[in-house]
Amino acid sequence: MTSKRKPLPPILHDIVACVGFYTRLPVRVDFERPLALSQWAAPVAGLVVGLLAGSFGWLIWCLGVPPTITAAIILAATIAMTGALHEDGLGDTADGFGGGRNREQKLAIMKDSQSGTYGVLALSLSVLLRWSALTALLATAGGMTTLLVLASAHAASRSIIPAFMSLVPSARPDGLSASVGQTDAKTGVIALAIGGMSLLVLSGLEIAAIALLFLGGVFIFIRWLALRQIGGQTGDVLGALQQFGEIAVLSTAATLLP
Repeated sequence: MTSKRKPLPPILHDIVACVGFYTRLPVRVDFERPLALSQWAAPVAGLVVGLLAGSFGWLIWCLGVPPTITAAIILAATIAMTGALHEDGLGDTADGFGGGRNREQKLAIMKDSQSGTYGVLALSLSVLLRWSALTALLATAGGMTTLLVLASAHAASRSIIPAFMSLVPSARPDGLSASVGQTDAKTGVIALAIGGMSLLVLSGLEIAAIALLFLGGVFIFIRWLALRQIGGQTGDVLGALQQFGEIAVLSTAATLLP
């Protein structure tokens, strides 16, 4: 006879659920609560990704590996841990918004697994911008500072996802975002608070203040674009939102840090 597993406390359950949902890390997830209610922990999953990849990069940097190569390794580590979940969303969003003539065509293209010109270009620019920012951080601020900034960038860029889901309706009844459900305002506020605190503690007041302004701009822009293009959000749009947010934080830190 197999004994039934004891349910996890709600807070721990939500953290494990979000880590299992947003990453490929080997955690066992039993969704005992609606995933929409667990989304406050999305920035915690981002912290896990950033800290693990940043720590690996710090070790590589300590061995004397050049910043350009270390930055590429850090990026590869984050992509491997997330299974390119958000990169895939950015590529599909760029293909759909750029290639479709109307709402139905755009949604159909976004659902297609093949990559088009717009998607390839968007992904190339995303990787290039993040690699450039990480290279600059490693060269000027060192491995430990880069680790902290990377962790804050991954946390903050995911902290705006629950709020976006609560404010922007799903563009279609099926898909990844629709399966999660619409989050409530409380969940979004908690996630934003965790993301903001992560920025403040890990990156400092100046970077946090300016990065939050850029994240607000990203939020408003992607919301306007998604409503204009397809009338709402999808899982792909949320992936694009995260990528824009991560670029905003990393670029801010690379510009401000000596």
